[in-house]
Amino acid sequence: MEYWLVCSVALAASCLTFFSGFGLGTLLLPAFAVFFPVPAAIAMTAFVHLANNLFKLALTGRHANGKTVWRFGVAAVPAALLGAWCLGRLEASPPLARYGLFGSEHFITPVNLCIAFLLAVFAMLEILPSFSKLAFPPRWLPVGGALSGFFGGLSGQQGALRSAFLLRAGLTKPAFIGTGVALACLVDLTRIPFYMKHFSSAGSQAGLLAAAVLSAWIGAFFGARLFPKVTYRSLQLLVAILLLVLAFLIGLGIL
Repeated sequence: MEYWLVCSVALAASCLTFFSGFGLGTLLLPAFAVFFPVPAAIAMTAFVHLANNLFKLALTGRHANGKTVWRFGVAAVPAALLGAWCLGRLEASPPLARYGLFGSEHFITPVNLCIAFLLAVFAMLEILPSFSKLAFPPRWLPVGGALSGFFGGLSGQQGALRSAFLLRAGLTKPAFIGTGVALACLVDLTRIPFYMKHFSSAGSQAGLLAAAVLSAWIGAFFGARLFPKVTYRSLQLLVAILLLVLAFLIGLGIL
């Protein structure tokens, strides 16, 4: 029953990306956090994100702009390492408080508070029309790499920031997509080994973790081929509200 429930949620979250306007990582992180500790959920989401982007890279990588990948990536890689290191430090920090609720004991921890805050902030940013139009001059590409790399390593939230710094880089649409995918793979490949080294909790239920990752990847794989990528504003707002609720529960240590 546990396998069925976890896999169903992972698959549904992946498919929802094609209608809500939210990225795969943004939806999968809280979905996995319902069943696993937050660090394990981040590691799982990173695996799915990488698998999905490696497939995209095979299709669009030839269009990536090498100069932009270099200027952005040279800052993104060390920043991703720093973000993953910070997450490891937060995970190792003792709980800030504990309390009882409905006969169960819950802990408010630094890692849960940090991830809950970032999830809420990026969920709100993604539904703001003004943020979707935000763009920075090309000279800020290294800064964009540092910011998106750091938050990518810390929580996996990297896509929105990366796009804001690539929009005015003078790229054609195929080059924009190929460059973005290449950079996403670069950050994922940088952070995942760090996660596996520090997050031993991610391997405590290897079979269930593998099944959940596979289900999420299948949802993304077939969703891309069966459904048009259309954003429904009402659904986007509903998903944003649900993300905020989940972020609140994560922050309180209930999830």
